Amino acid sequence: MTEVLVDDSIELLSELIRIPSFSREEEKTAHVIESFLAERSVKTYRRENNIWAFNKYFAAEKPTILLNSHHDTVKPNSGYKRDPFSADIEGDILYGLGSNDAGGCLVSLTAAFLHFYEQQDLNYNLCLALTAEEEISGKNGLELILPELGELDFAIVGEPTLMQMAIAEKGLLVLDCTVHGKAGHAARNEGENAIYKALKDIDWFRTYEFAKKSELFGPVKMSVTMIEAGSQHNVVPATCKFTVDVRVTDAYRNEEVLRIIRQHVSCNVNPRSTRLKPSSINPDHPIVQAGRELGRETYGSPTTSDQALLDIPSLKMGPGDSARSHMADEFIYTDEIKEGISLYIQLLSKIL
Repeated sequence: MTEVLVDDSIELLSELIRIPSFSREEEKTAHVIESFLAERSVKTYRRENNIWAFNKYFAAEKPTILLNSHHDTVKPNSGYKRDPFSADIEGDILYGLGSNDAGGCLVSLTAAFLHFYEQQDLNYNLCLALTAEEEISGKNGLELILPELGELDFAIVGEPTLMQMAIAEKGLLVLDCTVHGKAGHAARNEGENAIYKALKDIDWFRTYEFAKKSELFGPVKMSVTMIEAGSQHNVVPATCKFTVDVRVTDAYRNEEVLRIIRQHVSCNVNPRSTRLKPSSINPDHPIVQAGRELGRETYGSPTTSDQALLDIPSLKMGPGDSARSHMADEFIYTDEIKEGISLYIQLLSKIL
Protein backbone atom coordinates (compact mmCIF):
# COMPACT_ATOMS: atom_id res chain seq x y z
CA MET A 1 0.00 0.00 0.00
CA THR A 2 1.32 3.44 -0.90
CA GLU A 3 0.74 6.77 0.82
CA VAL A 4 -0.58 8.00 -2.53
CA LEU A 5 -3.54 5.61 -2.22
CA VAL A 6 -4.29 6.91 1.26
CA ASP A 7 -3.94 10.58 0.32
CA ASP A 8 -6.03 10.15 -2.82
CA SER A 9 -8.73 8.36 -0.82
CA ILE A 10 -8.99 11.10 1.79
CA GLU A 11 -9.08 13.73 -0.96
CA LEU A 12 -11.81 11.81 -2.80
CA LEU A 13 -13.86 11.42 0.37
CA SER A 14 -13.53 15.13 1.13
CA GLU A 15 -14.77 15.96 -2.36
CA LEU A 16 -17.74 13.59 -2.00
CA ILE A 17 -18.69 15.10 1.37
CA ARG A 18 -18.79 18.60 -0.14
CA ILE A 19 -21.46 17.51 -2.63
CA PRO A 20 -24.97 16.79 -1.28
CA SER A 21 -25.88 13.25 -2.35
CA PHE A 22 -29.18 12.40 -0.70
CA SER A 23 -30.80 9.19 -1.91
CA ARG A 24 -32.12 9.64 -5.48
CA GLU A 25 -30.00 12.83 -5.78
CA GLU A 26 -26.55 11.30 -6.32
CA GLU A 27 -25.86 12.48 -9.89
CA LYS A 28 -22.95 14.76 -8.93
CA THR A 29 -21.15 12.30 -6.66
CA ALA A 30 -21.56 9.61 -9.33
CA HIS A 31 -19.82 11.96 -11.77
CA VAL A 32 -16.98 12.57 -9.29
CA ILE A 33 -16.45 8.83 -8.80
CA GLU A 34 -16.59 8.26 -12.56
CA SER A 35 -13.97 10.96 -13.14
CA PHE A 36 -11.73 9.72 -10.31
CA LEU A 37 -11.55 6.24 -11.83
CA ALA A 38 -11.22 7.52 -15.42
CA GLU A 39 -8.23 9.65 -14.37
CA ARG A 40 -6.58 6.40 -13.28
CA SER A 41 -7.31 4.75 -16.63
CA VAL A 42 -10.08 2.52 -15.27
CA LYS A 43 -12.86 1.74 -17.73
CA THR A 44 -16.16 2.40 -15.98
CA TYR A 45 -19.83 1.68 -16.64
CA ARG A 46 -22.75 3.75 -15.44
CA ARG A 47 -26.48 3.25 -15.12
CA GLU A 48 -28.49 5.92 -13.35
CA ASN A 49 -26.23 6.93 -10.44
CA ASN A 50 -24.40 3.61 -10.14
CA ILE A 51 -20.79 3.22 -11.24
CA TRP A 52 -19.01 -0.07 -11.71
CA ALA A 53 -15.74 -1.42 -13.11
CA PHE A 54 -13.80 -4.67 -13.51
CA ASN A 55 -10.10 -5.37 -13.03
CA LYS A 56 -7.97 -4.81 -16.14
CA TYR A 57 -7.24 -8.48 -16.79
CA PHE A 58 -10.76 -9.77 -16.26
CA ALA A 59 -11.05 -13.43 -17.32
CA ALA A 60 -14.51 -14.86 -17.88
CA GLU A 61 -13.50 -18.33 -16.70
CA LYS A 62 -12.56 -17.06 -13.23
CA PRO A 63 -14.95 -16.44 -10.33
CA THR A 64 -15.65 -12.80 -9.48
CA ILE A 65 -15.62 -10.98 -6.14
CA LEU A 66 -18.01 -8.04 -5.79
CA LEU A 67 -16.69 -5.02 -3.87
CA ASN A 68 -19.67 -2.80 -3.10
CA SER A 69 -20.40 0.34 -1.13
CA HIS A 70 -22.75 3.30 -1.51
CA HIS A 71 -22.38 7.04 -2.04
CA ASP A 72 -25.86 8.24 -1.10
CA THR A 73 -26.56 9.70 2.34
CA VAL A 74 -29.46 10.45 4.61
CA LYS A 75 -30.39 14.09 5.14
CA PRO A 76 -28.60 15.86 8.00
CA ASN A 77 -30.57 15.85 11.24
CA SER A 78 -31.42 18.95 13.27
CA GLY A 79 -28.62 18.30 15.76
CA TYR A 80 -25.83 19.37 13.40
CA LYS A 81 -23.67 22.20 14.75
CA ARG A 82 -21.19 21.97 11.88
CA ASP A 83 -21.76 22.47 8.17
CA PRO A 84 -22.51 18.88 7.09
CA PHE A 85 -20.82 19.53 3.72
CA SER A 86 -17.67 21.30 4.91
CA ALA A 87 -15.35 18.25 4.99
CA ASP A 88 -13.26 19.85 7.73
CA ILE A 89 -10.19 17.94 8.90
CA GLU A 90 -9.17 18.65 12.47
CA GLY A 91 -6.22 16.62 13.63
CA ASP A 92 -6.99 13.08 12.46
CA ILE A 93 -10.77 13.58 12.27
CA LEU A 94 -12.60 14.18 8.99
CA TYR A 95 -16.07 15.64 9.58
CA GLY A 96 -19.02 15.61 7.22
CA LEU A 97 -22.27 13.95 6.20
CA GLY A 98 -21.55 10.50 4.77
CA SER A 99 -17.95 10.44 6.00
CA ASN A 100 -18.59 7.39 8.16
CA ASP A 101 -21.66 5.93 6.39
CA ALA A 102 -20.34 4.91 4.02
CA GLY A 103 -17.80 7.26 2.44
CA GLY A 104 -14.82 5.87 4.31
CA CYS A 105 -15.76 2.36 3.18
CA LEU A 106 -16.32 3.46 -0.41
CA VAL A 107 -12.94 5.15 -0.82
CA SER A 108 -11.10 2.35 1.01
CA LEU A 109 -12.64 -0.37 -1.18
CA THR A 110 -11.88 1.74 -4.24
CA ALA A 111 -8.23 2.04 -3.15
CA ALA A 112 -7.99 -1.74 -2.67
CA PHE A 113 -9.51 -2.26 -6.13
CA LEU A 114 -6.96 0.12 -7.66
CA HIS A 115 -4.13 -1.70 -5.84
CA PHE A 116 -5.03 -4.92 -7.66
CA TYR A 117 -6.42 -3.36 -10.85
CA GLU A 118 -3.42 -3.99 -13.14
CA GLN A 119 -2.22 -7.23 -11.56
CA GLN A 120 -2.23 -10.30 -13.78
CA ASP A 121 -2.87 -13.94 -12.86
CA LEU A 122 -5.23 -13.23 -9.97
CA ASN A 123 -7.28 -16.17 -8.73
CA TYR A 124 -10.47 -14.06 -8.90
CA ASN A 125 -11.79 -11.19 -10.94
CA LEU A 126 -12.76 -8.05 -9.07
CA CYS A 127 -15.92 -6.03 -9.69
CA LEU A 128 -16.14 -2.65 -7.98
CA ALA A 129 -19.71 -1.34 -7.71
CA LEU A 130 -20.29 2.07 -6.10
CA THR A 131 -24.01 2.45 -5.90
CA ALA A 132 -26.94 4.70 -5.06
CA GLU A 133 -30.15 4.59 -2.99
CA GLU A 134 -28.83 2.29 -0.26
CA GLU A 135 -30.22 4.44 2.52
CA ILE A 136 -33.78 4.05 1.20
CA SER A 137 -33.41 0.47 -0.08
CA GLY A 138 -34.27 1.92 -3.48
CA LYS A 139 -34.74 -0.07 -6.66
CA ASN A 140 -32.38 2.14 -8.69
CA GLY A 141 -29.31 1.24 -6.66
CA LEU A 142 -27.37 -2.01 -6.54
CA GLU A 143 -30.48 -4.02 -7.42
CA LEU A 144 -30.74 -2.19 -10.76
CA ILE A 145 -27.28 -3.15 -11.98
CA LEU A 146 -26.88 -6.65 -10.55
CA PRO A 147 -27.98 -8.30 -13.83
CA GLU A 148 -25.20 -6.40 -15.62
CA LEU A 149 -22.39 -7.48 -13.28
CA GLY A 150 -22.37 -11.09 -14.45
CA GLU A 151 -21.97 -14.14 -12.26
CA LEU A 152 -20.61 -13.25 -8.83
CA ASP A 153 -18.99 -15.69 -6.39
CA PHE A 154 -19.21 -13.65 -3.18
CA ALA A 155 -19.24 -10.04 -2.02
CA ILE A 156 -17.55 -7.70 0.40
CA VAL A 157 -20.03 -4.96 1.28
CA GLY A 158 -18.45 -1.80 2.65
CA GLU A 159 -20.29 -0.55 5.73
CA PRO A 160 -18.77 0.81 8.96
CA THR A 161 -17.94 -2.18 11.19
CA LEU A 162 -14.64 -1.06 12.78
CA MET A 163 -13.11 -3.46 10.22
CA GLN A 164 -14.60 -6.44 12.04
CA MET A 165 -16.48 -9.03 9.97
CA ALA A 166 -20.27 -9.12 9.98
CA ILE A 167 -20.87 -12.62 8.64
CA ALA A 168 -24.67 -12.41 8.83
CA GLU A 169 -27.30 -9.70 8.63
CA LYS A 170 -30.98 -9.75 9.50
CA GLY A 171 -33.58 -9.37 6.79
CA LEU A 172 -36.68 -7.21 7.11
CA LEU A 173 -40.35 -7.79 6.41
CA VAL A 174 -42.89 -5.03 6.99
CA LEU A 175 -46.40 -6.48 7.03
CA ASP A 176 -49.63 -4.56 6.63
CA CYS A 177 -52.37 -6.64 8.27
CA THR A 178 -56.12 -6.10 7.91
CA VAL A 179 -58.94 -7.63 9.94
CA HIS A 180 -62.54 -7.30 8.72
CA GLY A 181 -65.57 -7.20 11.03
CA LYS A 182 -68.99 -5.63 10.68
CA ALA A 183 -70.04 -2.11 11.63
CA GLY A 184 -72.78 -1.57 14.22
CA HIS A 185 -74.00 0.83 16.91
CA ALA A 186 -71.90 0.62 20.07
CA ALA A 187 -74.97 1.07 22.30
CA ARG A 188 -76.67 -2.04 20.96
CA ASN A 189 -75.39 -5.57 20.56
CA GLU A 190 -74.70 -5.06 16.88
CA GLY A 191 -71.86 -5.66 14.48
CA GLU A 192 -68.65 -7.58 14.77
CA ASN A 193 -65.82 -5.60 16.35
CA ALA A 194 -62.74 -5.78 14.13
CA ILE A 195 -60.52 -4.62 17.01
CA TYR A 196 -61.53 -7.61 19.14
CA LYS A 197 -60.92 -9.94 16.20
CA ALA A 198 -57.48 -8.37 15.68
CA LEU A 199 -56.46 -8.95 19.30
CA LYS A 200 -56.10 -12.68 18.75
CA ASP A 201 -53.72 -12.19 15.82
CA ILE A 202 -51.81 -9.43 17.59
CA ASP A 203 -51.29 -11.71 20.57
CA TRP A 204 -50.03 -14.43 18.23
CA PHE A 205 -47.42 -12.05 16.82
CA ARG A 206 -46.43 -11.16 20.38
CA THR A 207 -45.98 -14.72 21.62
CA TYR A 208 -45.14 -16.98 18.68
CA GLU A 209 -41.68 -18.56 18.58
CA PHE A 210 -40.30 -19.89 15.31
CA ALA A 211 -38.86 -23.38 15.48
CA LYS A 212 -35.42 -22.54 14.09
CA LYS A 213 -33.06 -20.19 15.91
CA SER A 214 -30.01 -18.52 14.41
CA GLU A 215 -26.66 -19.21 16.07
CA LEU A 216 -25.79 -15.53 15.69
CA PHE A 217 -29.12 -13.79 16.22
CA GLY A 218 -31.33 -16.18 18.14
CA PRO A 219 -35.05 -16.16 17.24
CA VAL A 220 -36.91 -14.24 14.53
CA LYS A 221 -38.32 -11.12 16.17
CA MET A 222 -41.81 -9.79 15.39
CA SER A 223 -43.19 -6.52 16.73
CA VAL A 224 -46.62 -4.96 16.16
CA THR A 225 -45.70 -1.30 15.77
CA MET A 226 -48.81 0.52 14.47
CA ILE A 227 -52.58 0.06 14.74
CA GLU A 228 -55.53 1.91 13.20
CA ALA A 229 -59.27 1.35 13.66
CA GLY A 230 -62.52 3.17 14.24
CA SER A 231 -64.05 6.41 13.06
CA GLN A 232 -66.09 7.58 16.07
CA HIS A 233 -66.78 6.54 19.65
CA ASN A 234 -70.25 5.04 19.15
CA VAL A 235 -69.59 2.92 16.05
CA VAL A 236 -68.28 -0.65 16.24
CA PRO A 237 -65.37 -0.65 13.77
CA ALA A 238 -65.68 -2.83 10.68
CA THR A 239 -61.94 -2.75 9.93
CA CYS A 240 -58.77 -2.87 12.01
CA LYS A 241 -55.37 -2.41 10.39
CA PHE A 242 -52.03 -2.99 12.06
CA THR A 243 -48.38 -3.11 11.00
CA VAL A 244 -45.81 -5.72 11.99
CA ASP A 245 -42.03 -5.29 11.86
CA VAL A 246 -40.36 -8.70 11.33
CA ARG A 247 -36.60 -9.10 11.64
CA VAL A 248 -35.74 -12.30 9.82
CA THR A 249 -32.59 -14.20 10.79
CA ASP A 250 -30.31 -16.27 8.58
CA ALA A 251 -32.20 -19.39 9.75
CA TYR A 252 -35.08 -18.56 7.35
CA ARG A 253 -35.85 -17.04 4.01
CA ASN A 254 -38.37 -14.20 3.95
CA GLU A 255 -40.84 -16.28 1.95
CA GLU A 256 -40.71 -19.07 4.55
CA VAL A 257 -41.49 -16.69 7.38
CA LEU A 258 -44.37 -15.14 5.44
CA ARG A 259 -45.85 -18.57 4.72
CA ILE A 260 -45.69 -19.59 8.40
CA ILE A 261 -47.35 -16.34 9.48
CA ARG A 262 -50.21 -16.76 7.02
CA GLN A 263 -50.80 -20.29 8.27
CA HIS A 264 -51.38 -19.05 11.83
CA VAL A 265 -53.32 -15.79 11.58
CA SER A 266 -56.78 -15.00 10.22
CA CYS A 267 -56.08 -11.44 9.09
CA ASN A 268 -55.06 -10.51 5.56
CA VAL A 269 -51.27 -10.19 5.49
CA ASN A 270 -49.74 -7.96 2.82
CA PRO A 271 -45.93 -7.62 2.80
CA ARG A 272 -44.71 -4.26 1.58
CA SER A 273 -41.70 -6.09 0.12
CA THR A 274 -39.79 -9.35 0.43
CA ARG A 275 -36.64 -7.85 -1.16
CA LEU A 276 -34.67 -7.24 2.02
CA LYS A 277 -33.44 -10.75 2.65
CA PRO A 278 -31.34 -12.10 5.51
CA SER A 279 -27.78 -12.71 4.37
CA SER A 280 -24.78 -14.67 5.55
CA ILE A 281 -21.48 -16.25 4.65
CA ASN A 282 -20.17 -19.57 5.93
CA PRO A 283 -17.74 -19.05 8.84
CA ASP A 284 -15.42 -21.50 7.05
CA HIS A 285 -15.39 -19.48 3.81
CA PRO A 286 -11.80 -18.62 2.70
CA ILE A 287 -12.41 -14.87 3.00
CA VAL A 288 -13.63 -15.25 6.58
CA GLN A 289 -10.68 -17.49 7.42
CA ALA A 290 -8.38 -14.87 5.88
CA GLY A 291 -9.94 -12.22 8.09
CA ARG A 292 -9.47 -14.33 11.19
CA GLU A 293 -5.80 -14.73 10.33
CA LEU A 294 -5.62 -10.93 10.39
CA GLY A 295 -7.14 -10.83 13.87
CA ARG A 296 -10.62 -9.82 12.72
CA GLU A 297 -13.62 -10.94 14.79
CA THR A 298 -16.96 -12.18 13.44
CA TYR A 299 -20.46 -11.15 14.50
CA GLY A 300 -24.05 -10.87 13.32
CA SER A 301 -25.26 -7.41 12.29
CA PRO A 302 -28.75 -6.23 13.31
CA THR A 303 -28.78 -3.45 10.70
CA THR A 304 -29.67 -3.84 7.03
CA SER A 305 -27.55 -2.87 4.04
CA ASP A 306 -27.28 -3.70 0.35
CA GLN A 307 -26.35 -7.22 1.46
CA ALA A 308 -30.10 -7.74 1.67
CA LEU A 309 -30.31 -7.54 -2.13
CA LEU A 310 -27.69 -10.23 -2.78
CA ASP A 311 -28.29 -13.93 -3.31
CA ILE A 312 -24.61 -14.78 -2.94
CA PRO A 313 -22.49 -15.19 0.21
CA SER A 314 -21.52 -11.76 1.50
CA LEU A 315 -19.31 -10.27 4.18
CA LYS A 316 -20.02 -6.80 5.61
CA MET A 317 -16.85 -5.03 6.66
CA GLY A 318 -15.47 -1.52 6.60
CA PRO A 319 -13.75 1.36 8.39
CA GLY A 320 -15.78 3.59 10.69
CA ASP A 321 -18.26 2.78 13.42
CA SER A 322 -21.92 1.92 12.84
CA ALA A 323 -22.77 3.86 16.02
CA ARG A 324 -21.75 7.09 14.24
CA SER A 325 -24.01 6.52 11.25
CA HIS A 326 -26.75 9.16 10.91
CA MET A 327 -25.49 11.01 14.00
CA ALA A 328 -25.10 14.80 14.09
CA ASP A 329 -21.64 16.07 13.14
CA GLU A 330 -20.76 12.69 11.60
CA PHE A 331 -17.05 11.95 11.33
CA ILE A 332 -14.42 9.34 10.56
CA TYR A 333 -10.80 9.14 11.66
CA THR A 334 -8.31 9.41 8.81
CA ASP A 335 -6.35 6.60 10.45
CA GLU A 336 -9.45 4.42 10.07
CA ILE A 337 -9.32 4.97 6.32
CA LYS A 338 -5.63 4.12 6.25
CA GLU A 339 -6.27 0.95 8.26
CA GLY A 340 -9.28 0.10 6.10
CA ILE A 341 -7.26 0.27 2.89
CA SER A 342 -4.44 -1.78 4.40
CA LEU A 343 -6.74 -4.49 5.80
CA TYR A 344 -8.82 -4.77 2.63
CA ILE A 345 -5.59 -5.27 0.63
CA GLN A 346 -4.21 -7.80 3.11
CA LEU A 347 -7.52 -9.65 3.20
CA LEU A 348 -7.83 -9.90 -0.57
CA SER A 349 -4.14 -10.74 -1.00
CA LYS A 350 -4.65 -13.94 0.96
CA ILE A 351 -7.08 -15.32 -1.64
CA LEU A 352 -6.15 -13.47 -4.84
